[in-house]
Amino acid sequence: MYTNITTSQNNGITTITINRPSKLNALNKETIQELHAAFRVADLDADTKVIIVTGSGEKAFVAGADISEFADFSVAEGGKLAAKGQELLFDFVANLSTPVIAAVNGFALGGGLELAMAAHFRVASDNAKMGLPEVSLGVIPGYGGTQRLPQLVGKGRAMEMVMTAGMIDAQQALQYGLVNHVTTQEELIPLAEKLASKIMRNSSVAISAAIQSINAVYQDGVDGFKVEIEQFGNCFGTEDFKEGTTAFLEKRKANFPGK
Repeated sequence: MYTNITTSQNNGITTITINRPSKLNALNKETIQELHAAFRVADLDADTKVIIVTGSGEKAFVAGADISEFADFSVAEGGKLAAKGQELLFDFVANLSTPVIAAVNGFALGGGLELAMAAHFRVASDNAKMGLPEVSLGVIPGYGGTQRLPQLVGKGRAMEMVMTAGMIDAQQALQYGLVNHVTTQEELIPLAEKLASKIMRNSSVAISAAIQSINAVYQDGVDGFKVEIEQFGNCFGTEDFKEGTTAFLEKRKANFPGK
């Protein structure tokens, strides 16, 4: 079905793997299109409760964008490339109602780090290296990097990372708050799956409402508190709320219908 990615579904988790090892899983136009399609399918699938995105092989999550595709672009084409990419993949992932965990192994550079940052949170293997090297090519991050990096690590650190085009290792990423957990390569996917299973015990409807509310913090001209109040109120009309509160009062484990 796909040329550059693979997908698998198991126990409520859909794993999307970028699979271009010879290119260190670099993002080209076709891969971005395929990732959009795979995320869309997983988000619409009632059996998928959590999505894990990772890279194949041991060397790279995604080592950047495929520079050969846009080296001769004009100003207008460059702007269109960024706008289309953000719409199709990076903003799309950030605003999915299904939780997305990025499992970062090896290099996550440029568009790769931007994809990891678009996920709802990140875990990394101890060999991970992350950075936004775009200014070394005479361009800036164009897939949300200049916006999401300061949100995650703070303005000063983001300025330094972007201006130096340098890489940070997994421990530094953990210290910066760029990733939530660091583990060995062998344990990376099991850790992501363990976190996914914790998420799956809870109401998928409430989690979707929480994602929207948390994202509202970072939207210009949007009152996040108002979004939270509205989403909180909406929860009262769901079957999950009835089940969750009933189970609590009856001192039993909730069995959420996801409605």
